Amino acid sequence: MNLPPKVTERAFARLAEINDGGDIRALRVAVSGGGCSGFQYDIRFDDAESDDLVLEGGGQKVLVDPVSLPYLAGATIDFEDELIGARFIIDNPNASSSCGCGTSFSI
Repeated sequence: MNLPPKVTERAFARLAEINDGGDIRALRVAVSGGGCSGFQYDIRFDDAESDDLVLEGGGQKVLVDPVSLPYLAGATIDFEDELIGARFIIDNPNASSSCGCGTSFSI
């Protein structure tokens, strides 16, 4: 059986900062065809669907749809804040290669 993706405390903490004082929105992490390597990540705020996997921590939610779930099995969703920018990142053990920007990958 495939392991579900996991979300780091740092990613949940950043979601809490983003959602502070406003409508709490969940972060959706999805995979679609495209990008320079074949597949690309789609990371956006969204509402939960009835068939989503919901990962919760610190009062925050990350959503993964059933079509994207096999591509994200065992992946780690994290947040990084570096000099070149801040972003949610995905460490995906299923990806055999990825592009330089980290938003597309191949299996």
